[in-house]
Amino acid sequence: MSERASLHIKGRVLVGPEDVREQMWVVDGRLTYERPPVAPGAIEPTTLNGWVLPGLVDAHCHVGLDAHGPVDDSTSEKQALTDREAGALLLRDAGSPSDTRWIDHREDLPRIIRAGRHIARTRRYIRNYAHEIEPGDLAAYVRREARRGDGWVKIVGDWIDREEGDLTACWPRWAIEEAIEAAHQEGARVTAHCFAEDSLRDLVEAGIDCVEHATGLTEETVPLFAERGVAIVPTLVNIATFPALADGGEGKFPRWSAHMRQLHARRYETVRAAWDAGIPVFTGTDAGGSLAHGLVGQEVAELVRAGIPARDALAAATWTARDWLGRPGLTEGAPADFVVYDTDPRADVRVLDTPRHVVLRGRVVR
Repeated sequence: MSERASLHIKGRVLVGPEDVREQMWVVDGRLTYERPPVAPGAIEPTTLNGWVLPGLVDAHCHVGLDAHGPVDDSTSEKQALTDREAGALLLRDAGSPSDTRWIDHREDLPRIIRAGRHIARTRRYIRNYAHEIEPGDLAAYVRREARRGDGWVKIVGDWIDREEGDLTACWPRWAIEEAIEAAHQEGARVTAHCFAEDSLRDLVEAGIDCVEHATGLTEETVPLFAERGVAIVPTLVNIATFPALADGGEGKFPRWSAHMRQLHARRYETVRAAWDAGIPVFTGTDAGGSLAHGLVGQEVAELVRAGIPARDALAAATWTARDWLGRPGLTEGAPADFVVYDTDPRADVRVLDTPRHVVLRGRVVR
């Protein structure tokens, strides 16, 4: 016997940027575009009206982490709920020391794709965040985190070298090649934290799948990324903090501070050059370190400020992002994870900051 529809959505359902449908239904927690049969005397489904998008994607955040390291489950729950309230229903957790598998059993919390714990060079990253190791152990740790994660591994590609007084690459080429090969053997993709220029060529030529931040892209490396199809997640809401970080380090590391300011000053130009070259660009906020959760709408707006057309910036948080991560959008039979807005988000992405309804696993949670 067919389950009755619990929701009827009317208005404009954005299955894709140009694939717009007038209505859909939620039956037993899943989407359908075929009108379900209504038994005599049955309760009518709840109707929601508006512009509908797939649940937004924050492709770089950290649940279970704050500025000081791992957090308790209560704090992790608040982080996930904050993302949910903003309409971010699919999170790629780009490194966390906390075990958040319990979230998978909560029907009211976003879905998470984990990259395990950060893997960094000894004393070359934020304290309490990462496995801190030397190059000879990199492949083994990458293999371990590939088995713990959900198809991704995160390494720290560059960080400040206190002796140099500036950002430098963390790993020799041979270690990167071994590590990426190990991850791919385990069926996992590899991403890397990279602010500066020096590490990018080695990472891409070694077969990396994605680079986080990517502020160090140049005229020489942009074509290389495009040729290899390496994605970037610019995290522009995080890059906005570079001037304050530079001010804080000015006295001790003036070269690093000047470098950070330069990377910040050309951030929009860098992202637009990447997009113009055909590099896949996706939204990520870097929430969970020192940055608040729930900023995915602001990140989409930042991509637009960088010069990416609104529909493409929107796709970076919805249709193409879900395809990239291997998760369905608003397709027939897909889990009913979507967000409803008052106006067309393709016309003005700022509406993403004020969702009318959030539906997760077929339940209206906002």
